[in-house]
Amino acid sequence: MTLRHRPQSGAKRSSGLFDVSARPRAVRKTRCAVYTRKSSEEGLDMDFNSLDAQRESCEAYITSQRAEGWTPVSDRYDDGGFSGGTLERPALKRLLADIKAGKIDVIVVYKIDRLSRSMLDFLQLVELFEQHGVTFVSVTQSFNTKDAMGRMALNILITFAQFEREVIGERIRDKVAASRKRGKWMGGWTPLGYEVRDRKLLIHEPDAERVRSIFRRFVQLKSATLLARELVAADARNRYGHLLDKGVLYKILHNRVYIGEAVHKGTSYPGEHEAIIDRKLWDQVHGILRESPRKRANNARARSPALLRGLLFAPDGAAMTPTNTRKSGRLYRYYISQTALKQGRSDCPVRMVPAAEIERIVVDQVRLLLQTPEVIVQTWRAARKQRKHVTENDVREALLGFDELWNELFPAEQARIVELLVERADLGADKLDITLKIDGLTSLTNQLSTQPILQQAAE
Repeated sequence: MTLRHRPQSGAKRSSGLFDVSARPRAVRKTRCAVYTRKSSEEGLDMDFNSLDAQRESCEAYITSQRAEGWTPVSDRYDDGGFSGGTLERPALKRLLADIKAGKIDVIVVYKIDRLSRSMLDFLQLVELFEQHGVTFVSVTQSFNTKDAMGRMALNILITFAQFEREVIGERIRDKVAASRKRGKWMGGWTPLGYEVRDRKLLIHEPDAERVRSIFRRFVQLKSATLLARELVAADARNRYGHLLDKGVLYKILHNRVYIGEAVHKGTSYPGEHEAIIDRKLWDQVHGILRESPRKRANNARARSPALLRGLLFAPDGAAMTPTNTRKSGRLYRYYISQTALKQGRSDCPVRMVPAAEIERIVVDQVRLLLQTPEVIVQTWRAARKQRKHVTENDVREALLGFDELWNELFPAEQARIVELLVERADLGADKLDITLKIDGLTSLTNQLSTQPILQQAAE
């Protein structure tokens, strides 16, 4: 007897050996990126740290969704020691770049505040995710951004995350303010002259003596510019390796930590630490600082005359500024390149030159140039435009007379004459180029031939 199978009504017939309806459906591959973050660097050097714990939970969640085609990408996006209040995080920037490049479909985090604690930043990120069709998932908070309910829950949670962040910030600020009022050191850049032990400022005597010498030297010079030039020329640096230029110097001179005070938002309180500078020296320094900077600059220039101020230039084209230092009671003057002064170092072959030597060389060259036929003729031609009756011999005698008179002039008058005659002096590794002012030569000739100005200056 033959047995036949009659399909029930409504059942589909098979068209072959296998039923098509029983075939497994194709699952689209979904690329998942795990992002982790920790605000502080504490504990990151451990074999298994907070970032590892976050990643393990996220990868386990991705594994649970394997049937949906979820697959973790190979790249790691870990930001250790970065606050959630900013988007300036290296791993986050790489993540966003990969999103824009179409390399990621889902972002998985342990908690939403790992991605951001700022409501505004978070909304911008979510908008970016939507533009590129990327889903955001938090494994400890059951939602994703595929539907409206998930997006609403996300906005609510991030609002509370921002609120928590602001409350924590207020608590920290209040604690810092209360501690400052009690004179405690609350961290930050350690001032030159101190070291930190057990969260307390202790005097580091070698550096403290450097600070005292800086304050005393400022009282002598009465100029932060001159003092900064001395310190830069000596390659003086603070404990962080920063050159003691004018900006750093002003911070030192105004730092009330040195008189034993703790400052919070402009208000000073008695500090727990010991003072380096006594009140008398502090008052002397700040009495000078209260003077007009222009007045102090003029006084400094009067005490330190420089013939080539504003005229001498280094091989790299930077101006060379006069400076000085005192050793064993003797004053040594120099010209230093502005490049070296600002950057602390220079690839320029001529970084600094002795002032007396370079001034003598320039003056000797100028005196020789004034006697050359070319300069005499050029000066005579220029002088004839103002005084038609002047002769070439008159110009020659005037310039030769200047050469004889030079050594009798006061330094201030010598500086005025050099500024009148010299356009610029370009110093090279093995040469010196001097550019003269023809108008200045004409003016000098007129003064020598018609007015006893230079003779009066020498008397």
